[in-house]
Amino acid sequence: MREQAKQKFHFSGQQRGGPRRAASAVAAVAVGVMTMGALAPPAAFAAARPDPVQQGLNALVSNDGMPAALASVKDRDGRTRTYTAGVGDLATGSKVPDDGQVRIGSNTKTFTAVVVLQLVGEGKIGLDEPVDTYLPGLVRGKGIDGSRITVRHLLQHTSGLPNYVTYLGEDIRRYEPRDLLDIALQHEAVADPGKKWEYSNTNYVLAGLIIEKVTRHSLAEEMDHRIIKRLGLRHTYFPAPGDVTIREPHPKGYYQDAAGAPLRDATELDPSWGWAAGQMISTNSDLNRFFTALLTGDLLAPAQLAQMRTTVPAGFPFRSGAEYGLGLVSTPLSCGGVYWGHGGSTTGYETRGGVTLDRHADKSRATKSRAVNIAVTIQPTDKAAMKRVERLVDTALCR
Repeated sequence: MREQAKQKFHFSGQQRGGPRRAASAVAAVAVGVMTMGALAPPAAFAAARPDPVQQGLNALVSNDGMPAALASVKDRDGRTRTYTAGVGDLATGSKVPDDGQVRIGSNTKTFTAVVVLQLVGEGKIGLDEPVDTYLPGLVRGKGIDGSRITVRHLLQHTSGLPNYVTYLGEDIRRYEPRDLLDIALQHEAVADPGKKWEYSNTNYVLAGLIIEKVTRHSLAEEMDHRIIKRLGLRHTYFPAPGDVTIREPHPKGYYQDAAGAPLRDATELDPSWGWAAGQMISTNSDLNRFFTALLTGDLLAPAQLAQMRTTVPAGFPFRSGAEYGLGLVSTPLSCGGVYWGHGGSTTGYETRGGVTLDRHADKSRATKSRAVNIAVTIQPTDKAAMKRVERLVDTALCR
């Protein structure tokens, strides 16, 4: 979610210890290996080689000025390694919590899409049914007609609905989902349904409202029992109304009013402006577990997963070559193939990552997967810095 367009986020700083100290440490390891001569085991030589993920996180802090950077990498054999760089609290200099909780922004959309598609599989929602089937008469405006917009259009970002985030005020306050929809419907449609892909958080607010109408339960309840508890995501939750905190150990998130201005603590805020499009909190490791389970068929029946992975070309805010399915993004890898994920951007935090799949010999199901998720504690507005975050995901997945 490239969300708060009016807020400026840029920071420059220096990593503690600096490159000279890091170089000295590597040199010391190399000398130790050399003195062992022919008796040195292969592991000793491996230890001298710097880890590219840790190097990448260090560079995001020291070169791009991100207060903290965190990563979790799961290899094809299921082993997980977590990484941190920077500081968790600029005021105290405290450590970054290992695999700390962060606000995950638009990764929430994938959770919302999964619930919708589960309901499709249960025969309670039709992907090609109009929004009016479930929310009769609610979606109307300039060039906007809920009888012409389908559930698929919402999940695929081809509805033509304006993005309410563009019109939010400077203050972050408590919003009801209908408030967000009302903001969007004051503005003209950006395209006819099905004619153009354009990212709009409004689509997922409507998807959340459909879930609540069909199930007669809150969106949070449906996510909790259908996904979070089912997968044992112990560090993932949908904040309750009015809850501005992050429950477990976490790095603080920051923003700036303008380039060069002091960093401000944005950790505790009301996330209701994101709702079904971006309200959730999780960890890198939980996100890896979620996307792995999703892509290997643990959450959706094959027919619904196939629909989710049916894509159209996407644009901003995704990388060149990315394609969007139903709440799921396919991104090309430099080493060949693609990875599947989403990513999220919200005040104070940015997350990027995804899953690669090795296919079974009969091509019908996935076998092993590799998963990576990276979080930083400020929204990069420098395009080059954002590309470096995305490049690090690629590096970790192509190792």
